[in-house]
Amino acid sequence: MAQVVLASGNAGKIKEIQALLPEVQIVPQSAFNVIECAEPACTFVENALIKARNAALHCQLPAIADDSGLIVDALQGAPGVLSARYAGENASDQDNIDKLLQALTDVPAAQRSARFVCVMVYVRHGQDPCPLIAHGVWEGQILKQAIGTNGFGYDPVFWLPEQQLASAQLPPETKNALSHRGQAVRQLAALIAAQMS
Repeated sequence: MAQVVLASGNAGKIKEIQALLPEVQIVPQSAFNVIECAEPACTFVENALIKARNAALHCQLPAIADDSGLIVDALQGAPGVLSARYAGENASDQDNIDKLLQALTDVPAAQRSARFVCVMVYVRHGQDPCPLIAHGVWEGQILKQAIGTNGFGYDPVFWLPEQQLASAQLPPETKNALSHRGQAVRQLAALIAAQMS
């Protein structure tokens, strides 16, 4: 089975992506002692490319990276590319949720629209001039308090009106079918398959 390095050490992300790409073995970059690189760019696509190239160069294997985050309309797109570090460099998921809910304290339910965005890239090697790029968008609203225990990140406060559930209340297979990351992985898998055919 072909190995592909995932430019992440996030266990939840690795599990989700492996479930969606069973034909390859997803290996976290931490297995190669690759240190996570800085994400200085202001767009998801640029940050994903930086991470994928870094992993591919260090591991000498094809690499997948994603950059994803939460865009909240009432906060002019924040936390955006800073979603994982919204409450600070070493912030926990709970720290980030607390800061988000605080920022939205006076925002009524009708104005709490938000979306998860995921940009996922695949590079065959560190200098790949034609990376494959896929993206997914998952629309929802921000709750006033956290509910549910599944998932990670902002899942407990991301409400899905069609499901009448928070993302953190969805079983993993349902989340993978609907989520921004699920959309991006399926799109990327199709692009990789087309490239290899």
